[in-house]
Amino acid sequence: MSGHGHGHGQCECEGHRDPVETGVEYGLYKKIDHERLECLNESSEGSGKLVFKPWEDRQDRTKYVESDDEQELLFNIPFTGNVKLKGIIVMGEDDDTHPSEMRLYKNIPHMSFDDTGREPDQVFKLNRDITGELEYTTKVARFSSVYHLSIHISKNFGAEISKIYYIGLRGEWSESYRHEVTLCTYEASANPADHKIDTFTTPTHFIA
Repeated sequence: MSGHGHGHGQCECEGHRDPVETGVEYGLYKKIDHERLECLNESSEGSGKLVFKPWEDRQDRTKYVESDDEQELLFNIPFTGNVKLKGIIVMGEDDDTHPSEMRLYKNIPHMSFDDTGREPDQVFKLNRDITGELEYTTKVARFSSVYHLSIHISKNFGAEISKIYYIGLRGEWSESYRHEVTLCTYEASANPADHKIDTFTTPTHFIA
């Protein structure tokens, strides 16, 4: 299938990570509408929200999500603006509960498992990552204007359930005026300088 990012390739390293810089790079969790974020097939209600946390807290193993039955999880992630998604980290346990495949869908709010039969925007084969430092780079042109991201964990390495401690999102965020433009006519001629853009730069380990 075209659009696959393969986790079986070599990880490219560009020196040591600066923890402070990496924490900034993975700041997109702040731009998630956490009240509307949902995770389907989570064993404990609300636990899916817990894995979207600061990068420096990724080793906090008291916060995690497990699937309720079978291996699948489906995260529906609404953002508070438009996002250019550049990279994703998925951190799990060093066993067969770790996800082995991730399928991404953009701008399909309230996806259900019935909807996952459609062609995803990108698919990744995942390696086990117990440190939260392995990034899967997205096709940026395809994810350049994302207001809603769905992450489908379709399988793991053979366990009955899947377990995730941390999902990190890297990219750029900009304010969205999709709603306001219908209410305020002056927005049609707004100064682009007034539109805030948050940029998160490239980390040191990534998989293409």
